[in-house]
Amino acid sequence: MYRGLGKNSIPVQYYSRLPKQCDADIAYVLDPLVATSGTMSSVIGLLKRWGVPKIHIISVIGSRAGVNDLLTSHPDVSITLACVDPDLSEEGLILPGLGDAGDRLFGTRTRGIENELDEDTMDEALVHPSKRKYSDAGL
Repeated sequence: MYRGLGKNSIPVQYYSRLPKQCDADIAYVLDPLVATSGTMSSVIGLLKRWGVPKIHIISVIGSRAGVNDLLTSHPDVSITLACVDPDLSEEGLILPGLGDAGDRLFGTRTRGIENELDEDTMDEALVHPSKRKYSDAGL
């Protein structure tokens, strides 16, 4: 699943290979960031409808608001986080956070910095630091 920008954007399921019958005792959901919790709540709902009795969320960073929403709406789900960041931006991104994990993973444009960086610097900012042509990449 993925979601667009904004706190109120709707999660979109674009791929699922779940078998018709659930034989799983537990589902581990791995997501680098839990921001607003909207996408994660949709994934949890999908897994519950499929019949998974125990769900465990594992993430690197979560926003305080997103984690609280998950705990309120799904108290039976376990959550493991490395860090809880205090705030969300107006676009629903974690602050300070890591930026958009999907943009980093797939090399797509980073939202929010387009107006701050020129085209060459923008492309270079998406490359892993060890592979950059420039030493600083303007960041």
